[in-house]
Formats: sequence, C-alpha cells, structure tokens
Amino acid sequence: MSSSRRKFLQSGLLVALGGGLAACGFTPVYGPSGPGTKLFGKVRAADPKTVDDFAFVRRVTERLGPPQDVAFDLGYNLRIAIVPQAITPDEITTRYALNGSAEFTLTDAVTGKVVTRGQVNNFSSYSTTGTTIATMSSEQDAHDRLAFMLADQVITRLYGAVPAGTP
Repeated sequence: MSSSRRKFLQSGLLVALGGGLAACGFTPVYGPSGPGTKLFGKVRAADPKTVDDFAFVRRVTERLGPPQDVAFDLGYNLRIAIVPQAITPDEITTRYALNGSAEFTLTDAVTGKVVTRGQVNNFSSYSTTGTTIATMSSEQDAHDRLAFMLADQVITRLYGAVPAGTP
C-alpha cells in the first residue's frame, strides 16, 4: 500500500474516532466545560495531620488550585506500611517498599451529601545502601512520591465523578 494512501486511511480513521467520541458526550478534562475546570479552586482538602498528609494536600492543591470558591470538601485517610524488600544473608535490609492506600470522600460543601467515595492504592520504594543521611533523604522522598501518586489517583477519580450540573 502506498504511503499517501496509508496516511489518507489513517487520517480518515482518526476523524471517525474523533467524531464518535464527540457523539458519545466525551469532554476533555481541561476543556471549557470539562471536570478539570469545574473542580479548579472549588475543593477544600481536610487539614493535614501527618507529614504524608501534608504532601498529599500539597499535591491536591497543586492540581486543583487553592480553595477559593469552595463547593466540595475532600476527606481522606492515608495508610502507609513500610515493608522490607531486599535482605542480605547477614539479615541487613537494603531496600524497603512503602505500600500505601488513600480512602477518600468528596462531599458537597453546602448539603453535606456524598458526591463520591473510594480507595486508591500504590507503592514506592527506597534503598538503604548509602550513608545515614542519604537513606533518610531517600526515605522521605519515597514518602513524598507515594503521597503524590495517591493524590493524583484520587484526583483522577474526582474528575470522573463531577456532577454534570456543576458550574
């Protein structure tokens, strides 16, 4: 098949797919009336209590903007477990995994009605083979990465749950 014919067929396929998505009500998340714009500045996360909570709320605020005209409250509960992963024959642990989960509830700030709730899971890890300072730094970095990943997953779920009538 010639190159120009292949390009023509590919472009026709893309147009057909794009038209099909538009017909089914697909809206880009950050489009003019997408859920990304409907939540921006409208979600207030619960006050953080731990270092991991602070990282989680920081990421939520980065992605959804600082709460200005609050329409929703985001409650969350982070659980993070440290699990030894690599143990030498001398019984020295050289790598740890952080297994984390975040339970969340998005409620309407005015009515208190639950809009959505759920749980997300993820993991991160770090090495302990460096100096004490390097190990402490990599552990904190792993905690921050895990909190960010959990926050990103929660935000993705929130985008999918935004009520259609939300301004």
